[in-house]
Amino acid sequence: MTNSVVALTELTSTNALAVGGSKIGRLVEMLAAGVAVPRGFVLGVQAYREHCAESGLDVVVDGVLNELPAAPSEAEVETASAEIRRAFESAPMTPALAAAVTAAYEDLCAQCADVNAPVAVRSSATGEDGSQASFAGIFDTYLGISGAQRVLDAVRQCWGSLFTARALRYRHEKGISHHDMPMAVGVLELIQARASGVAFSVHPVSGKADRVVIEGSWGWGEAIVQGLVTPDRAEVGKADLRVLRYDIGSKNVVSAFDFEVGRVVETEMPERLREARVLDEEEVTAIAEAVCRIERQYGYPVDVEWVIHRHRRAGDPVCIVQSRPVTVRVKEQAPAGWNPAAFASKYAFQGKR
Repeated sequence: MTNSVVALTELTSTNALAVGGSKIGRLVEMLAAGVAVPRGFVLGVQAYREHCAESGLDVVVDGVLNELPAAPSEAEVETASAEIRRAFESAPMTPALAAAVTAAYEDLCAQCADVNAPVAVRSSATGEDGSQASFAGIFDTYLGISGAQRVLDAVRQCWGSLFTARALRYRHEKGISHHDMPMAVGVLELIQARASGVAFSVHPVSGKADRVVIEGSWGWGEAIVQGLVTPDRAEVGKADLRVLRYDIGSKNVVSAFDFEVGRVVETEMPERLREARVLDEEEVTAIAEAVCRIERQYGYPVDVEWVIHRHRRAGDPVCIVQSRPVTVRVKEQAPAGWNPAAFASKYAFQGKR
């Protein structure tokens, strides 16, 4: 590997954020603390900077953005975004970088004992979900990407997602230059999900810090994050990890792996699973334990994405695929810079329950 393409196990808690951005940095920090996370590697910010310089994308991007007026309309921002993203998708990697990514992907396949193992290709910008600005949900993630060429394509699409219309507008309003937040990309083992979802170490609406709130559905979690289902919802007391309540949701859509297209897609949920309980009590407790452990590690309330492997047995750890500060202002302890509006925009479907 080059210094631009690094296995997660080669990073440390002291350099992971700088090399791999917020999402990957937190995965490495949790791995060091003994939390179960996916195997994988990252194209660090160095890879992004070198690609933009060597491909001429820096010139293209600056040229498009310099043509925007001081107060651009939504249409002007959308047009600029589309032009930049097309440029990213058409600009090939250098042979050396493409070879390094391919070699890293083949190494990951060997670790997973799989040929063309499906992976999650996740954007991980520096400063994402930071204390001064929150970009939660703005950048792209691609689930179930299989094969080296598809991985290379998904990486370039993730790089391009630094320039979605929402990201352009947000940076413009906050006065943030895209040069100040380069995009790393993680390529992670796709955990074969029986169920997955999100969990909060405080109540995400009221801010009560005495409980963990868990939301889950069958398959992968994109249907939940995108607000396509009303997931099952559990509340767990932190003091004794006792399940306080469990509500079964109406789950009409499932994120499942489509072998024909080689990625995770949203499809109709089998009827017998729509009203079926997703998590048993042991699984609820295991998720709550993991969430409390991560909260203790960071010292502030967290929002995590979790996955239960289809072959997990009772007592096995729950895999955590993402963690960030909770985006709701908690009365008991509210770090400066938290952005409760980000919660409302990302999980707006909660209000429909």
